[in-house]
Amino acid sequence: MDHSYRSSLVRRLRTVHGLYFEAVDSMELHHVNHVERDGVLPIAFSLVHQVLVEDSSRFFAGGPLPLFNDEWSARIGLTLPTDGKEEPVAVMMAQRIGDYHAFREFQVEVFTTTEAFVDSLEPGHFDDILAVAPYPDVLANTFSARLGGSAGITRADAIESWIYQHALRHLGEIEHARALVDLGGLTS
Repeated sequence: MDHSYRSSLVRRLRTVHGLYFEAVDSMELHHVNHVERDGVLPIAFSLVHQVLVEDSSRFFAGGPLPLFNDEWSARIGLTLPTDGKEEPVAVMMAQRIGDYHAFREFQVEVFTTTEAFVDSLEPGHFDDILAVAPYPDVLANTFSARLGGSAGITRADAIESWIYQHALRHLGEIEHARALVDLGGLTS
């Protein structure tokens, strides 16, 4: 890995983060908390899940400690103070954001911290192995395990999978869900 890879990764993160900012700026709380029907998660779930997973994944990739804590949970007014990664859809149907402004502040903090961390990495550290095969159950069936294969999950794999690809995946959900609340997509 070299400086051009790091630069590309930071640009990609800034771009996907920018799309999230565009999404939240063009929605209101009633859009985010809207429930279309049972089994269709509200946008609040995707927003909260993505930012909390990014916050913790950054730490597991060697970055700063997660920012999320009980104080942020209370400020945001989350009905469920969890990323929901291991929870069934039936439970996460209840995820709501109480204070949209506070959520947006938190999102900015997480995204800024992630971008600064990745931008500060020495290129030689992208190849560091963070998880070796065979992977524990929590990782075994993930995109990152498939990407890492038998060689192990590198720091680059982790950032690409746990943060960048994960953000893209949930952005797609949000774009689809925006149509359910009469809002359009974000890109052409």
